[in-house]
Amino acid sequence: MFEITDKPIDVEQVRGKVVSRNAGAITVFIGTVREMTAGKKTLHLEYQAYTPMALKMFEQIAKEVQERWGDAQIAISHRIGHLAISDIAVVIAVSSPHRKTAYEANEYAIDRIKQIVPIWKKEHWEDGTEWIGDQLENIPYPTGMPSLNKED
Repeated sequence: MFEITDKPIDVEQVRGKVVSRNAGAITVFIGTVREMTAGKKTLHLEYQAYTPMALKMFEQIAKEVQERWGDAQIAISHRIGHLAISDIAVVIAVSSPHRKTAYEANEYAIDRIKQIVPIWKKEHWEDGTEWIGDQLENIPYPTGMPSLNKED
């Protein structure tokens, strides 16, 4: 149900993980690499993750989703490594009997990923680079990365 991968994400494969005979709705969030960030032109991104903890945090998010929306199922895939403009960075699929639950749970999941999952991105701009970390917890960055707490 959850993965960190250095390969392109297959959206249909992620969606397929939450297909259910009881689902009347499936929402799929696809996060892509955008070219402009805060007025700066992005050339590409580099994602790194502390994979064992990231997967545990995906499981924690799924547990939270189950507690709030008991009939929802969730799958999450996040890519690491070098990503070009328009590449898919993250896919979240949520199924539930009703669409409102699927939408709400999916939005909740992406917000929680940015809050608690140890994934960092390095923005490569025309005029330099910067590591970005959205975690609220004091999770150590990989060696050589500054500790930043900026929002995306």
